[in-house]
Amino acid sequence: MIQQTISTGHTFQLPAQLSASIVGAVFPADRADVAALLPAGLEPIRATRSRAALTVLAVSYDRVGDDTIEPYDEVGVILPAVETGTRTWPYLSALRRGVSGYVYTLPVSTDPARAFGEDIWGYPKLVADIDLRDNGRTRYATVTADGQHILSFEGKRPPTIPARLSGYNYTVKDDSLLREETRLSGRAGIWPRRHASLWFGEHCIAERFADVVIRERPLYTVAANCDFEISPGSVIYP
Repeated sequence: MIQQTISTGHTFQLPAQLSASIVGAVFPADRADVAALLPAGLEPIRATRSRAALTVLAVSYDRVGDDTIEPYDEVGVILPAVETGTRTWPYLSALRRGVSGYVYTLPVSTDPARAFGEDIWGYPKLVADIDLRDNGRTRYATVTADGQHILSFEGKRPPTIPARLSGYNYTVKDDSLLREETRLSGRAGIWPRRHASLWFGEHCIAERFADVVIRERPLYTVAANCDFEISPGSVIYP
């Protein structure tokens, strides 16, 4: 176990332990457009024969650490990616790696949540106004910051089954590319070709996606009610 104290004065044990409800979707996106958003050392997965992927996850946390900070919401945009030179396969890699990859932006609803991710791993978090709600099986999320719309998302929750899964996140901290292993246990599910929608707004973060060609119909939606952990980051580049 490693202890780390963040800028708000909260101390966490690593690997960090969390509990959350997650709904998201994996969308096909132009490979060159996604590659242009990735840092050196990473390349996009082959989600289909000709496309990469862009993933959105709308997450409501109900426990962070040993209740170290208050529960919070976040809506993340992840670019499914692998380390340069790693082989990926169409469709199979989208299933295996669709919710793992480079965390491009991660708006959160509280400042301790921002410091928790930013200080430890370099997650690109910002404090935003997040309207996250469920209506039946559908989760709706709208994110604004500084009075400007970042994104809106809606996705239908698939059925879930008991699951234990592992994955990874990539972040950049102090000019180094880090990889953080993640482990999930609880209930999870995916639903191919089901309904999900994503809109980007006028905020400067949203404008970075203006030229990214994203298909409207997702490869699949994903959901989980789970406990999971995030390991300390390890430097992989340079």
